[in-house]
Amino acid sequence: MASVKMPQLGESITEGTISKWLKQPGDQVKKYEGLVEVITDKVNAEVPAPLAGVLKEIKVKEGTTVTVGTEIAVIEESVGAAAPTPTLPRERGRVTEPVAQESAPSIAAPVPEEVKSGGSTESRTRLSPAVRALIEEHHITDAELGRIQGSGVGGRISKKDVEDFVGRRAQPVSANGEQRQAAAEAPAVAGAETRVPLTPMRRSIASNMLKSKQTIPHAWTVAEVDMTNVVRFRQQVKDSFKQREGIDLTFVPIIVKAVVEGLKAVPVLNASWSDDGVVLHKDINLGVAVSVDDGLIVPVVHQADRMSIAGLAKSIDDLARRARAAKLTIPDVQGATFTVNNPGTFGTILSYSIIAPPQAGILAMDAIVKRSVVLDGDAIAIRSMMNLCLSFDHRVLDGVSAARFLQGVRRWLAGFSEQVPLY
Repeated sequence: MASVKMPQLGESITEGTISKWLKQPGDQVKKYEGLVEVITDKVNAEVPAPLAGVLKEIKVKEGTTVTVGTEIAVIEESVGAAAPTPTLPRERGRVTEPVAQESAPSIAAPVPEEVKSGGSTESRTRLSPAVRALIEEHHITDAELGRIQGSGVGGRISKKDVEDFVGRRAQPVSANGEQRQAAAEAPAVAGAETRVPLTPMRRSIASNMLKSKQTIPHAWTVAEVDMTNVVRFRQQVKDSFKQREGIDLTFVPIIVKAVVEGLKAVPVLNASWSDDGVVLHKDINLGVAVSVDDGLIVPVVHQADRMSIAGLAKSIDDLARRARAAKLTIPDVQGATFTVNNPGTFGTILSYSIIAPPQAGILAMDAIVKRSVVLDGDAIAIRSMMNLCLSFDHRVLDGVSAARFLQGVRRWLAGFSEQVPLY
């Protein structure tokens, strides 16, 4: 008998929630075959079977949250079972990534035919584990699920879509079968409250953010950046880039490139705190925050210091698409040494972000807005300006080093020119 334990799905992850068992007691399992889906605040991932055999016992029920290292199942090993030969890694651009095992099933669970008959079949079969858990919690039938109109990308059903349906279903029905809207149209009753159940992702985010604020002495500093040259450059090349690469050239990969150069100049920020000393990381692995239906996921661009602006653009676009389609793998969310966040996409002008342990910093980029600026010689001009806010662990570095990093990023962006290679 072999014990299967809850794995650690990231450096700062201490627990996970069992979303769905892909095998049942008595089922044959192959080594590396998907055994169970687990939810954390960073990723919804399949945990593969560590060996071939028969699943003898499930120790943890679906919907239960347990700490890393907890026994979740028992497998009886098959005599003489041979593991499949691992596939060699392949190169994508300049980043090495593992090739997915062919035997691994898709993360999406099958959906009844009633669901497939309405809206986009492909999008509706990609229900996230959190959405499936909510459907089961409210005992939504297959026929009812088929009537839910998805508001996500490509008609994908989100958690809010399910909650709105549950709210409508709870409204009283008149004698002729029509739902009465009086409750919805009536003014709110003083003191009335609605309790929204915590999803596993939201609960995990809350736990990690609380831990960060309790254990890391946060400090922060802000720099104003003249993005006029960057805006002009992007305007000139975005159409040709879209034609060549098939993706949009946003400001994010250009700013990420500036961050990489800043971390090279101030390597103490590309580090982690430990009781034995500050750990300086050789590779620059950048976490890039991506908003999804149920919260925020931070996939990682590994070895970002070896990539061009175009390479960063393609990697970030790929990670963001797979994050929103719930197709990230465990390696996709592991190993970040620094994080960038882009609240500016929602129009914010000054944002302060909480550090993701055990990293030493996180940079928030806000919206680029045009405003009048006083230049050298007291001339006044209209420039495209942006604020960058750096949150840093004051145990790892002091304000001088943080300001030096931010100043380097600021100078790189303000001095951007066509001489900076795109590839």
